[in-house]
Amino acid sequence: GADGLALLGTAPGAPCCPHGPALLFVKTSQGKEEGRRFYACSACRDRKDCNFFQWEDEKVSETRLAAREEYNRNHQPSFTHRQNVERYKNFVLLPLSKRRFCQECQQLLLPAEWEEHSDHQFLCGISTAQLKSPSQLLYPLENKKTNAQYLFADRSCHFLLDLIIDLGFRRVLSVGTPRLHEIIQSKASQEEDFKVRSLLLDIDFRYSQFYTEDEFCHYNMFNHYFFGGEAACETCRKFLYQDNGERVIMVTDPPFGGLVEALASSFKKLMAMWKETEKEGHDNQEMPMFWIFPYFFESRILEFFPSFSMMDYQVDYDNHALYKHGKTGRRQSPVRIFTNVTPSMIVLPVEEGYRFCAICQRYVSSGNQHCEICNSCTSKDGRQWKHCVLCKKCVKPSWFHCNNCNCCALQNHTCEKTDAGCFVCGKAGHKRSTCPSLSRT
Repeated sequence: GADGLALLGTAPGAPCCPHGPALLFVKTSQGKEEGRRFYACSACRDRKDCNFFQWEDEKVSETRLAAREEYNRNHQPSFTHRQNVERYKNFVLLPLSKRRFCQECQQLLLPAEWEEHSDHQFLCGISTAQLKSPSQLLYPLENKKTNAQYLFADRSCHFLLDLIIDLGFRRVLSVGTPRLHEIIQSKASQEEDFKVRSLLLDIDFRYSQFYTEDEFCHYNMFNHYFFGGEAACETCRKFLYQDNGERVIMVTDPPFGGLVEALASSFKKLMAMWKETEKEGHDNQEMPMFWIFPYFFESRILEFFPSFSMMDYQVDYDNHALYKHGKTGRRQSPVRIFTNVTPSMIVLPVEEGYRFCAICQRYVSSGNQHCEICNSCTSKDGRQWKHCVLCKKCVKPSWFHCNNCNCCALQNHTCEKTDAGCFVCGKAGHKRSTCPSLSRT
């Protein structure tokens, strides 16, 4: 059955947990009217990580409210961003031999603090190069759905940056893409004529140790929450304000287990922020955006952003076994770029097997053959797909038409007559627990 949760979104006056305003959900069960509404943490899908829960109609006592505020305060980072910036300035002045990084606390240490971290594991001799690549210094946070800390492989990162430059963008709003941000910042500090700038918005506060308040905002992309309040919001607004024609693009790489509609709602708010900064001439335009996400979410993303289309480029990750580039079958990364930039302008590397389809006016992967009947290049996963006359569309090469289910499926599938789709991705034929969109965890 389609028992599950429906997201109702951000509600004004929502209660807060340490991750900012909670989201409103409703329990749904097949054939019954809507269940009771409740608030839960926007960022953590797993109750172990943040167990915030409150019924919408619940009366919360003053005592509990006070206790909650106290809890939220105690669960904020031990230093403010400004303090971290000051600490960094002092850290850089230290000789190499005194530059320590505590691995347990994930924190740069000043000599006065060594004592209280004396029984912790630490790294010594932190070089300038290491400080300029914090994504390599910090260890990936384990919680995959809130902090999907899979970092772009260098190949994909440089491809994205070159593409951004070739398209003429000079400002990058990096939402949850620390490695892209870091490459841009590092080039900007080393190369005189490098004109691109980046602002990182990320829920991982550890980055505040390495970047100023103009380079990093602590941000939750599930509820569009700036932890630094109005000042941080203003930093973002200022960044989006295009000075002397510097064009802005937003690049985002959200956790794949995240709620698509919550993300879409935040991204629309960032787009609105961009639009408000525009003086003139952008009446019907959207802020250009690359949303990096698995191809099986295509229909969900297009539902929220009809102007987007999906590119064939396979985005690779460094520290994820499933998401490495490969030429064969399942080894290929399912991660793609969804964008509102005109597809024909996005040139994909021919040496990696992409080619231009003159009819579709976009670059496609070499195995993606143009289907005469669909009149488009239909493959989503890099393999050549085949057309099914009964389904009136192209399907995966390993699928066959099942007369029982009246659609194409794997040969040894169990025929399930379910009308209702999975509530994670909306597709029929599987339950939430086996949804392919959750497979990366």
